[in-house]
Amino acid sequence: GLGMTAIWLTPIFENNPVQGPGGDESSGYHGYWITDFTNVDPHIGTREDFKTFVDAAHARGMKVYMDIITNHTADIIAYRECHDPEVTGGPIFRCEYRYIGDYPWTRRASDGAAINDGFLGDDGVHQNEENFAKLTEATWAYTPFVPEQFEGVKVPEWLNDPIYYHNRGDTDFIDEDSLYGDFAGLDDLNTAHPRVVEGMIDIYKDWITAYGVDGFRIDTAKHVRDEFWQQFAPSILEHASGLGVDHFHMFGEVYVDGQKPQHLAKFTTNAELPTVLDFAFQGSARALIVDGVPGLFMDDLYKADVIYANGTETARQLPTFLGNHDMGRFAGFLRESDPGMSDDEMLARVRLANALMFFGRGVPTVYYGDEQGFVSDGGDRLARENMFPSQTDLYNDNDLIGTDATTAEENFDTEHPLYQAIAQFAAIRTAEPALRRGEQITRIAHREDSVFVFSRVDYDAGTEIVVAINAEESAQKLNIAVDGRSENFSALLGQCASSATAPTSYAMTVPALDVVVCKSECGAE
Repeated sequence: GLGMTAIWLTPIFENNPVQGPGGDESSGYHGYWITDFTNVDPHIGTREDFKTFVDAAHARGMKVYMDIITNHTADIIAYRECHDPEVTGGPIFRCEYRYIGDYPWTRRASDGAAINDGFLGDDGVHQNEENFAKLTEATWAYTPFVPEQFEGVKVPEWLNDPIYYHNRGDTDFIDEDSLYGDFAGLDDLNTAHPRVVEGMIDIYKDWITAYGVDGFRIDTAKHVRDEFWQQFAPSILEHASGLGVDHFHMFGEVYVDGQKPQHLAKFTTNAELPTVLDFAFQGSARALIVDGVPGLFMDDLYKADVIYANGTETARQLPTFLGNHDMGRFAGFLRESDPGMSDDEMLARVRLANALMFFGRGVPTVYYGDEQGFVSDGGDRLARENMFPSQTDLYNDNDLIGTDATTAEENFDTEHPLYQAIAQFAAIRTAEPALRRGEQITRIAHREDSVFVFSRVDYDAGTEIVVAINAEESAQKLNIAVDGRSENFSALLGQCASSATAPTSYAMTVPALDVVVCKSECGAE
């Protein structure tokens, strides 16, 4: 097969299917607008179906990761000042964010009356039950209410009380509102509130208990308080371990365009999450292979591995990826950068990007359909094509790469060249511990050309694997520094010379838009 060892699912929870004002509705097929955190959405199946799925994956030696949300729920809570026709004369889709300094917790927005006497705010030092017991009226910024048709719709029941939400209006993701604002109207949970912390921990413990899932991908992690994660992560890991799921793992989504490692690393230090999705790798790989930046920029990425909570040990566990359901697909970035790029060149560059991901440090994560040559027309819904035969014209007119098929047909072709390439890379990675756990050492980070060469070294086993990435349109002849004990080499991928040219030097020729992987076994220290 493809060689994947885990499956990351879309959120499976019962979900608000459609929301938004008349004429501007949006669909929640993706699962991120949850109403019932304890149940499976009917369009996916039942709880019994999910148990069958998890058991079937485990029987095949595969792990199952749930995509979870703690930042928000579906858009159920409304504000009188924006959504009550008797007040506004008609609903307003966007509610302007109201800052804490202008609308403090202790003053009612509508008339300025004192409320929540004795509440000291939500700074970390005040995140305790005694303080939050004084937060009893939720009218500090807007006047929240639940429309009659939505009363009691959320599960667990405590989620129906507006007191557990920020109720400050919509975020634009820039400053204070990034933590406190509603994401396109979605009800933003007050993750400083002890009841919210306790409730979310209980919800997700139950899913581990009931199904034995192996990990969580955590949506919108950067919009949640650090103090929440400091309690949530250890509680979940301890619970999983107590059930015998010692390998349970979590990674957070910290999504910012142009991401730098420092934006990510603080969520493993301050917030104490085990790992995060490596958006910095994604940006660097795109820059090298799509934009043609020098290899030097890849070296800058890996030099920053030391700033994660446990340095390179944590960096080796970061899920690396090339595209996703939000930003779009790697092939789409190529087509956007050069609409006239040939199918063969696009195929070569996507293959090369996957090689960089599979052989570099981190845990390679493939977005479904990439192995079938899906391209997409952009991000979000434009990049969520069906692998089963689609009836969506928006998808079916796409020109896939490496195939004459369209998304109007089913796309489960195990002979597709990208399927074959990814399967080959996965098999090499699985067979070579140095590619999974070895130290990564930059050997060549070219100042001018899109060329990057690195070694993965397992000192205990005495193994060095040299990976040469050439994103240039001409072959590259390279003399590469290697460990002085690396004398004899064999080919894992491409053509490799059988021996070093001199102690500490090895010559490689890398074809245009290609990768070569060579292995030396010199014995353990």
